[in-house]
Amino acid sequence: MKVLFIGDIIGKLGRQACKKALPEIMANEQPDIIIANGENAAHGYGITENVYRELIEMGIDAVSMGNHIWDKKDIVNCLDKMPMLVRPANYPTGTPGQDHLVITKKGIKYALINVSGRTFMSPLECPFKTTEKIVTQLESTTKNIIVDIHAEATSEKNALGWFLDGTVTAVVGTHTHVQTADERVLPKGTAYISDIGMCGGYNSIIGMSKEKILSRFLTQMPERFEPTEDFPALFNAVLIKFDGESGKAAEIKRIKRVFEG
Repeated sequence: MKVLFIGDIIGKLGRQACKKALPEIMANEQPDIIIANGENAAHGYGITENVYRELIEMGIDAVSMGNHIWDKKDIVNCLDKMPMLVRPANYPTGTPGQDHLVITKKGIKYALINVSGRTFMSPLECPFKTTEKIVTQLESTTKNIIVDIHAEATSEKNALGWFLDGTVTAVVGTHTHVQTADERVLPKGTAYISDIGMCGGYNSIIGMSKEKILSRFLTQMPERFEPTEDFPALFNAVLIKFDGESGKAAEIKRIKRVFEG
């Protein structure tokens, strides 16, 4: 079995990169399920119902989120129209949205769990204990479990990978928008990478316009960051091969495409 997991989609250009990349990857790699992190998909901040539908229509099966999930204020009223979207599971009990998702395709069940890190981020509930609890709940449902840890610190992501090794198919990192070169299958069969990367402006600073970010660093004055909308566009993802019965991963490889227009 194969899962394609797409890194943080940044605004319109990130969505365009996905539209350009997916037909070729789907034809050549034939993934059984496609997941994407969409927390920056609507102009760099959050997601809307229309953007969610655009992602689903291009062939993405499920969308994970992160710390920008609530940036579009009307999302709470639209969550019931986004059945294939999961929020970070370690928000407090009672928070709107799904804390995990079970997807059935061609008779095979897959689970997606999304958690947010706490190091240099909001002090949510423990991502380790939260994920462990959901994995235990899923034992009788499926062993094909993909975990997206949306976190700042590489050490926190790496620690969750080792903590869950052998109990989930993959632990993949998102949020920092820079694809890391540490992909591997851990000893007990869990695929791991610290950060998948992003889909967005190639000539940008993590998907955002260079000028305003440089100004912020140089002057320490507040700036409103805007996503780059000009080509070339970068597409980052990982392809994970795994056994559909045991849920154990056999291979993880990075994917990178750059589109000039």
